[in-house]
Amino acid sequence: MHIARLNLTNFRNYRQLELKLPPHLVVIQGDNAQGKTNLLEAIHVVATTKSHRASSDRELIHRDAARGDLPFARVMADVQRVKGNLNLEIILRLEGTEPVAREDTAVSTPSTIPLRKRIKVNNVARRAADLVGQANVVMFSAQDIDLISGIPALCRRYLNLVNSQIDATYLRSLQKYTKVLVQRNHLLRLLQEHKAQPDQLEFWDDEMVESGSYLVLRRQHLVTALNRLAQGIHWEISSQTERLEVAYIPNIGIAESMAEIELHFRQALHRIRRREMAQGITLVGPHRDGLQFKVNKADMSKYGSRGQQQTTAISLKLAEAKHMHAEVSDSPILLLDDVQRLADGSVGHRGGHV
Repeated sequence: MHIARLNLTNFRNYRQLELKLPPHLVVIQGDNAQGKTNLLEAIHVVATTKSHRASSDRELIHRDAARGDLPFARVMADVQRVKGNLNLEIILRLEGTEPVAREDTAVSTPSTIPLRKRIKVNNVARRAADLVGQANVVMFSAQDIDLISGIPALCRRYLNLVNSQIDATYLRSLQKYTKVLVQRNHLLRLLQEHKAQPDQLEFWDDEMVESGSYLVLRRQHLVTALNRLAQGIHWEISSQTERLEVAYIPNIGIAESMAEIELHFRQALHRIRRREMAQGITLVGPHRDGLQFKVNKADMSKYGSRGQQQTTAISLKLAEAKHMHAEVSDSPILLLDDVQRLADGSVGHRGGHV
């Protein structure tokens, strides 16, 4: 699949852009701060509904547009796929009467101003869950090295993004689990203050186990596939000198089947209940999972050089693209940001190449 046409309005530094793209490799070259990364970010947003780098959707609206009477950003893309072409559109609009601060070099968009996200697929209004997976993307940037550093939150976000694009049930389970987690944490805080009864946890435990166990199962399958693919890629990149291992570290422990995962999850919740009530927060579940990367048995988060971490990140992303292709029977849109810097970093490591 590929983006045949991209249209941007008030997105980042683009006031207006219409770009037609051919169905083969496209290289975008330019000086710093010209919008190369913003262009790739727009494709990522229209495919997944989320930016890979912004902390808030408000950051995506052009600062001059945010100062105006109609503060909005729009991303539209025509996507050509094996299973049929489609048009995707996302509009981000700041609403409300509160004025936006006007400054010469920056713009402030207070969090009190509501932001509305409108999503359309083939010109029909849809939910975010209906758009994710329609166009599959793999984003490859210098920031991917942070995954190898083992920051758990980034690892979980990565697993969620990949799985949500290829499995609609995973996305629904993730959305449900997130809501259940909020409710369960609220109840735990009430229990901490002796304002609720412990038996009220039973309902939320059942809900957590139901949705969370599926997340664990699919993450486990994904990492197994990525490990197999990344090992071969990394072996070649490192001139056949390094063996890569990618491991999934589930918070509830290793299990083989859905039934076993559910059992482990329930046992973990039961064991730690008193501690959770004392602290007022949920301490077990897939919201505390992580990933581990080893090269020649050495943990890359602790002992990996910068070059090794870069090579590992490259191997992981290429494995992701291969896995996604196999799962959706179509090649994903591969977005390579600042690829020259990544290539230079990996070449400097043991004579490897990209």
